[in-house]
Amino acid sequence: MTNLQRLLLEVKGINLQQDELSVYLQENGLQPHDEYIPSSQSNKRNIYRTALSILESIASSPQNMKSYKIDDMTITDFHENLMNRIDNLSRTIRSMPLDEQSDSNFFMLFNS
Repeated sequence: MTNLQRLLLEVKGINLQQDELSVYLQENGLQPHDEYIPSSQSNKRNIYRTALSILESIASSPQNMKSYKIDDMTITDFHENLMNRIDNLSRTIRSMPLDEQSDSNFFMLFNS
């Protein structure tokens, strides 16, 4: 599986061109056609950061902030739900350990 394919799993239902997705991946330090390494925390973190960038771009579009009525169905909370997803994804990214970090919670306040 490539980084691009993994990103598509994360942002299902969002229709962007492959070259746009590639730019988002490259902005977050990933090459689209490189192999996705699930055991790498930094690789997974960068996929999530890329998904977050895409969601933030969608959220900044004013046309998504209004209510829609299609036949007998009203879509009113799209922007609110999108912002909730962004908050959840941000929290997930902040709580993910880095590859370089050990599993210990030891913190050295002073180093002499």
